[in-house]
Amino acid sequence: MHRFNRTSCFISLLILFLIIQACSREHKADERTVFRYNESKGIASLDPAFASNQTKIWPINQLFNGLVQLDEKLRIQPSIARNWAISEDGKNYEFILRKDVTFHNHFLFMDSIGRKVVASDFEYSLKRLADPATASPGAWVMNHVARSENGSLAVGAVNDTILRITLREPFPAFISLLSMHYCSVVPFELIDYYGKEFRANPVGTGPFKLKLWREGEKLILIKNHQYFEVDEEGERLPYIDAVAITFIKDKQSEFLEFIKGNLDFLSGVHPSYKDELLTRDGQLRSKYLERLNYSTHPYLNTEYLGFMLDETKLDSANSIVLDRNVRMAINHGFDRKKMIAFMRNNLGIAALAGFVPEGLPSYSMESVDGYDYNPGASAEYLRKAGYPGGVGLPVIQLTTNSDYLDLCEYIQHQLGQLGIRIAIEVGTGATFREMVANSKLPFFRGSWIADYADAQNYLSLFYSRNKSPQGPNYTHFESPEYDRIYDLAMKTRNDSIRWKLYQQLDQMIIDEAAVVPLFYDMVVRFSKNNISGLGSNAMNLLSLKKVRIDNDPDRR
Repeated sequence: MHRFNRTSCFISLLILFLIIQACSREHKADERTVFRYNESKGIASLDPAFASNQTKIWPINQLFNGLVQLDEKLRIQPSIARNWAISEDGKNYEFILRKDVTFHNHFLFMDSIGRKVVASDFEYSLKRLADPATASPGAWVMNHVARSENGSLAVGAVNDTILRITLREPFPAFISLLSMHYCSVVPFELIDYYGKEFRANPVGTGPFKLKLWREGEKLILIKNHQYFEVDEEGERLPYIDAVAITFIKDKQSEFLEFIKGNLDFLSGVHPSYKDELLTRDGQLRSKYLERLNYSTHPYLNTEYLGFMLDETKLDSANSIVLDRNVRMAINHGFDRKKMIAFMRNNLGIAALAGFVPEGLPSYSMESVDGYDYNPGASAEYLRKAGYPGGVGLPVIQLTTNSDYLDLCEYIQHQLGQLGIRIAIEVGTGATFREMVANSKLPFFRGSWIADYADAQNYLSLFYSRNKSPQGPNYTHFESPEYDRIYDLAMKTRNDSIRWKLYQQLDQMIIDEAAVVPLFYDMVVRFSKNNISGLGSNAMNLLSLKKVRIDNDPDRR
């Protein structure tokens, strides 16, 4: 009997111990912080040399670093380069690297915490980017770099901590180009080992490292405990333990997972759930105010209508778009503010100050006088063109894709009231893009999303040497004076002076009515109310290194 009691007591203690252990493990699991989001379009590669769109850039931003980075106001900040110097002629760049940056650990590295990054790693990475054998869509980023007689890129490591880059000619936006994810540093050992399969086996220096990738199903990144950046108080980043990315293709299903709490973050507003979340004036509906964080800010995307200004590309039926007075009449003939309010729930900024969008440091509503809604001015321009009240004005054909049909119909209706008749044709996908690129459309809907944070990215669309199909000048706008000021801006190192030149160029585009700016886009984000520190900027970058997740319901 006594033995039975001892045995029972032992069993009871064992059960109690196991319960405590289980509770302890559960408690530790509850303390893990995992940021979860969905990527409906899928991810094709985690190699930064192929960081050509947002779906790839977001995870690559967690895995890799470059020489420099952009902050939330699009200012250039140090990353692996702690400082740099640019020569007086604007052609020579010298970067001084940090000494405490290591690649994520890998069995190819002898060091248990990952190999130290040195300047020759950047030399290798940038030359790899430009190498035709890599076939990177970002190879153009190195086009401004000088080459030797044998074609080698003028990028070289002086020693382990100094990297030098020499340009063919001054290009002030080059430092901004280096903030692009194409320019991230990669270890040559891993490229040699994996070849093209580095896309699925990325090893970088970023705040997170790859744990698991089941393509089309789940991608998991875990905290890099050796990450080199710290916050203002000296605490090492990142704060959270992991990032989990799913690949639900259906946007409605993605939204339902977010509302159920299975996702922490939702980017953009799809028509399938727009009215569920937002009021007609773009405010978060009251039933979600205590559950969700909602934020908007400018996005470097200008939506516009473009005119073909090359008479050799137009037949007689469409040559009416060559008349500046007609183009000015169109620009003043519809209300952009109402269009954004009624057609987009105020999720956009009416383009009232030129082609360069809000969000760039050089943007100035005071310095660039854009188009306001002015039916009287529109009528006067029609009269000057010889078409009072639109009488005798030929029908103007506008080509768009289905995503923007509603906006074009709104413009068609308002212009119709002034006697400007617009016929809308809906193009599709690659065919529509090919027709724009090859100058086959007299009047077309376009959009321009910035590749890098400098207004030159937008103004290059009107530089005569960039005429399509070789370049992005889809309107074939040509002005010797515009080219002269553009060339001057490219030689001007002083930011504030260069921005004044940018504003002059933007005003010239408005004065000539080369395009019809519609609106500047917005970043729209929703997150659960226990998420804080979610970084972003007008490039719509997803930065998770300063995210905190509060898992205690009593503190929420």
